[in-house]
Amino acid sequence: MSIQIGQAAPDFSANNQNGKALTLGDFKGKKLVLYFYPKDDTPGCTAEACSLRDHYQTFLAQGYAILGVSPDNEAKHQKFIAKYELPFDLLADTDHAVAEAYGVWVEKSMYGRQYMGIARTTFVIDENGIMADIIQKVNTKEHGPQLLGS
Repeated sequence: MSIQIGQAAPDFSANNQNGKALTLGDFKGKKLVLYFYPKDDTPGCTAEACSLRDHYQTFLAQGYAILGVSPDNEAKHQKFIAKYELPFDLLADTDHAVAEAYGVWVEKSMYGRQYMGIARTTFVIDENGIMADIIQKVNTKEHGPQLLGS
């Protein structure tokens, strides 16, 4: 991963679950939790999203917005949000341009098979678009508390 804490976060533009294009600039003046995950409605990704959902009010109170990113399309994101009542947007990074910009579209291996996919990673970006923290060892079940430092 080439992004370092203290550097400017890469700009991005991708559609949310409703087809609305969101960019990094849309969050200027807010702290942003930008989390990348492999796939909607899988056990680890669901646990991570629900942990962030369960601590969402605390994030809001501390001035954070939350944005999830996966290669899933808008329709899948809508179902995932509805099923788990997620209060934040999910970006449909179907061409993995955002993941590539953040260095998390990587070669993975499962059962001896090589494939490209998302390295589960969370970036915390400050109000000025500067990288404040990068979490590569995500605790999916406790990701809210992990980010909030509790």
